[in-house]
Amino acid sequence: MAQVEVKTEVAGTVWKIVAAAGQRLEAGDPVMIIECMKMEIPVVAEAAGTVAKILVAEAALVAEGQPVAILETPA
Repeated sequence: MAQVEVKTEVAGTVWKIVAAAGQRLEAGDPVMIIECMKMEIPVVAEAAGTVAKILVAEAALVAEGQPVAILETPA
């Protein structure tokens, strides 16, 4: 298994976490929603895998490019 970081594309506030540790995701599935300038921006899995860890909490401030979750993907 390889580990892949899921990163934000924008700075903002974590509005809602929609995936949980242990959950299987396909590429493009949402992991969380970031609120940025009153817009809701989804953070999606770039590859299929299982959520190993969520690195932030709801209401946390995140920076552009910050890792917010770890996925375990097939090697």
